[in-house]
Amino acid sequence: QLQASGGGLVQAGGSLRLSCAASGRTFSSSAMGWFRQAPGKEREFVAVISWSGLTTYYADSVKGRFTISRDNAKNTVYLQMNSLKPEDTAVYYCSADSRDQYGHIWFIGRSVPDYWGQGTQVTVSS
Repeated sequence: QLQASGGGLVQAGGSLRLSCAASGRTFSSSAMGWFRQAPGKEREFVAVISWSGLTTYYADSVKGRFTISRDNAKNTVYLQMNSLKPEDTAVYYCSADSRDQYGHIWFIGRSVPDYWGQGTQVTVSS
């Protein structure tokens, strides 16, 4: 129900834009966002956006470089990634939470989403 795209190989300092389109149901009343998992590491929170798009939260490691946005008419969430670093290399997973509208609980690590996409690989070369 969540299909992520836009990953690829990019040089350090470059940019990528990830998209995640939902199908089968609408998430216009749900928080949506992104997590990532690097090889040998645990999955980590990246960014989340509230149902209205007015509130966003970011991991410290990406703040100022990544921007999350959404288009509820298209049932899609985006992640614009600028100034990419080799340590951003990971599989990026889009997600949505049918139980929460704001995503703050993701940010503070108290909960995880209940809907997950299949992941898209982002590789940043040095």
